[in-house]
Amino acid sequence: MSTVDKSFGLGIIGCGLIGQKRAKALGVGGKLVACADIDTERAVNLAKGSAAKVFGDWRELVCLPEVDIVIIATLHDSLAEISLATIEAGKHLLVEKPAARTTQELLPVMIAAEKKCIKVHVGFNHRYHRSLRKAKEIFDSGALGELMFIRARYGHGGRIGYDKEWRANPALSGGGELIDQGPHLIDLSRWFLGDFTEVQGFAHTYYWDMQVDDNGFMLLKTEKKQTAFLHASCTEWKNLFSMEIYGRDGKLDLSGLGGSYGLEKLTWFKMLPEMGPPETIAWEYPMGDDSWAVEIAEFYDDIRLNRTPAAGLGDAYAALKIIEKIYKESGYDYCA
Repeated sequence: MSTVDKSFGLGIIGCGLIGQKRAKALGVGGKLVACADIDTERAVNLAKGSAAKVFGDWRELVCLPEVDIVIIATLHDSLAEISLATIEAGKHLLVEKPAARTTQELLPVMIAAEKKCIKVHVGFNHRYHRSLRKAKEIFDSGALGELMFIRARYGHGGRIGYDKEWRANPALSGGGELIDQGPHLIDLSRWFLGDFTEVQGFAHTYYWDMQVDDNGFMLLKTEKKQTAFLHASCTEWKNLFSMEIYGRDGKLDLSGLGGSYGLEKLTWFKMLPEMGPPETIAWEYPMGDDSWAVEIAEFYDDIRLNRTPAAGLGDAYAALKIIEKIYKESGYDYCA
């Protein structure tokens, strides 16, 4: 098809909460043509109001000629398998983070995507929140000066029965909180600081009666000793997102993601030549979250313009490598 004249045909595999968010944000550049879920009722519900075909087996979806892009929003244990099959079928894909349970699972996907010249975007969706987009704009302008360190926390409080859900099953999830919300913290930190050459951390189960970790602590350093001090937790009780980015000439303070995480806000503290109390500018984003729409629109352009996706398999691999090292040093054998 001519990607200039027509919108992309999209197939969604995994029709739960994230699959629904993706379906609602396809925009004018894409049209839902197929849905697949092992729970066919969920696929039927997602397809309502459209002419999308419904499948209980994802293998049927990836072979459809009308599907140009596949969105994979399944449990962690099947992300790599479905991604590989999608690439072999010649379809571009958006796969949700962490893209696989381990680097060993992800490597064949990376090799196949390069060999087949397939565009793969990994759903590091937080990059596309309004506050993060503005923060990156300020950083890219050079106004913060050279970055020194990042301090960030991300967590939720779970719910009754959380320790019986799929995220508590290492065979399905590949780990606990460190591989659930941790990849977002790692990815955002790499987005600003670059690659980490030193990795220290600790994962532990403090509260929930489950085989996987409920807290992950990370101390990550670049070659220049720029540091990211990160904490992912599902014993936060009050949902929290907080990220502070420190440069030699100022600081960015990001908080909230909307919804249960509170008002999304960015505050820029500009250091004055005489130091002392900084000049302060704040932005608040009480409006609806447009990150899903912005993200997929960028991916459409990646395909049309033959660009390498900004958030790709290499970013997922880098995050998983860090997570695996911390799990190994903490005595968890998810990656064994």
